[in-house]
Amino acid sequence: MLRHLRTTVRHRSTIIFWHHHSHYHRSAKYNPPKTANPPSPPKPPKAPQKPQTFTFHDVTWEDPYSWMSSLQDKVAMRHMDMYMEQEEKYTEAVMSDTERLQTKLQSEMASRLNFDLSTPPLRWGPWLYYRRVEEGKQYPVLCRRLASLNEEFISHKSPSSGFDFTSGKRIEQKLLDYNQEAERFGGYAYEELSEISPDHKFLAYTMYDKDNDYFKLSVRNLNSGALCSKPHANRVSNLAWVKDGQALLYVVTDENKRPYRIYCSMIGSTDEDVLLLEEQDENVYVNIRHTKDFHFVTVNTFSPTLSKVFLINAADPFSGMNLVWESEGIVHCVLEHHQGYLYLFTDAPKDGQIIDSHYLLRSPVDSSSNPRIWENVFIGDQNLVIEDVDFCNSHLVLITREGRKYGICSVALPLPGWKQAVHLRELQPHFLPLPKHVCNISPGPNYDYYSKTMRFTISSPVMPDAVVDYDLSNGKWNIVQQQNMLHERTRILYGTALSSAIAEKTTNVKFSSMNDVKSEDRNLWNDLSEFYACEHHDVSSYDGAMVPLTIVYSRKNRKDNQSPGLLHGHGAYGEILDKRWRSELKSLLDRGWIVAYADV
Repeated sequence: MLRHLRTTVRHRSTIIFWHHHSHYHRSAKYNPPKTANPPSPPKPPKAPQKPQTFTFHDVTWEDPYSWMSSLQDKVAMRHMDMYMEQEEKYTEAVMSDTERLQTKLQSEMASRLNFDLSTPPLRWGPWLYYRRVEEGKQYPVLCRRLASLNEEFISHKSPSSGFDFTSGKRIEQKLLDYNQEAERFGGYAYEELSEISPDHKFLAYTMYDKDNDYFKLSVRNLNSGALCSKPHANRVSNLAWVKDGQALLYVVTDENKRPYRIYCSMIGSTDEDVLLLEEQDENVYVNIRHTKDFHFVTVNTFSPTLSKVFLINAADPFSGMNLVWESEGIVHCVLEHHQGYLYLFTDAPKDGQIIDSHYLLRSPVDSSSNPRIWENVFIGDQNLVIEDVDFCNSHLVLITREGRKYGICSVALPLPGWKQAVHLRELQPHFLPLPKHVCNISPGPNYDYYSKTMRFTISSPVMPDAVVDYDLSNGKWNIVQQQNMLHERTRILYGTALSSAIAEKTTNVKFSSMNDVKSEDRNLWNDLSEFYACEHHDVSSYDGAMVPLTIVYSRKNRKDNQSPGLLHGHGAYGEILDKRWRSELKSLLDRGWIVAYADV
């Protein structure tokens, strides 16, 4: 989740006094110059007040501005437009003495914008999938090429034509042009869901229909490029392929945008789509996803009072749903399957006690107990938090955090057959190399279940986001995309030759425990800590509570006890602030500002 914070920098105008030495005759009468009266400061606009009374939970209050949320009231929205115009004019007047600085800041920030012409290719089976933007076009194109051909096609730039000038062959296949989709949807192209079938023959995707305010499902044949005759459904919120790509499950919402129905559509069939589930309770929401090995589809239903997880056999989606887990209240839970075991990653209460972290459970698929018995995989460790998990056929990967320190570790699969929980260290986890000051680690799509390479995005307050591929079998790592702030360009690697220099430097990487992981060469990670410092402090709040504080500043431009500061603070839901490097903050840091993040 990204949070964008718009920052306004006020420039204090400097008044320069000067002395004017004048020679005049003694008889001359001196008339001091008349000083013009300074313009009166602009007055802020006042929004119209239209008091309305509300009563909830036996509490009554009056809201004079509730009319602003009446989106369907055309008169109210016209008044809102007029008020916003007044606000804009007021802002321009107040900030008028900073116009030169604003122009300079905009120019600086624009020069650092990350104009990625392509996403880094993602391998799945024999194919490499990526999106790229063609010159002069507004929207990207979804493409793929065979990995075997890609090894021969190497370029620093975006593969704009997908043409290998060495062999004289076109090696790229266009799957979906979102510029053409924009023509279908009134000049606007916004995609929410996109799923390639496991046999790589079809693409199911949803596009936003702004005229009707819902997402419309389409399925495209990737061999012919044509749209399939069905399914064509509206108000679709979830997708999952079954039967090795021969059928598609999808969820539709009601008029209040509540996901409540699951349908199954046989691709290429003229039969009507089959309704598998209809949840009539208006408090219950439905969500589906396939396990990474495509053996099952999980159905999550949740309400304020109860959360449940059901399983559908992907090979026979009409065989019904089996309840495998339930918990009181709304909880987060993701279920995976690996070689006969179900793994559940959840933050559900333990023994009736609410907890503020996730844990991992497992249970045999063929368990006959009722209710199903789930075993803890790891013994709880108060100092070690498991932030996320990911699976492939050969490894379980954990994103961990000890205090402020993040880590990525891999554990070989399958896990031992014992039924008791174990400490993580007993499974001999291999911690992967990371740079300094990591503030977040996000798993990539990692569609290829049978690949030993996993992709993660590594974030730091003093390093542009790095998209990194880790080989779990030997610990080698490779940055496949990262903006270079020193050269104001973005590095995107295609094929293998471009990454050979980095690969050579990481060939001898050894696995280690978390405490022994040493930061790699700053140049390899494109770390900016030579220019910008990142410090961590614990600061006492007014009530004595200690608040973790992260500060970032320029080593060259900081002035002790004189630097202006920008403080980010958020204290809801135990959420940790987004502290990733943002190129626009460079303009503040280079002017001596200190940027601080308080994890309240």
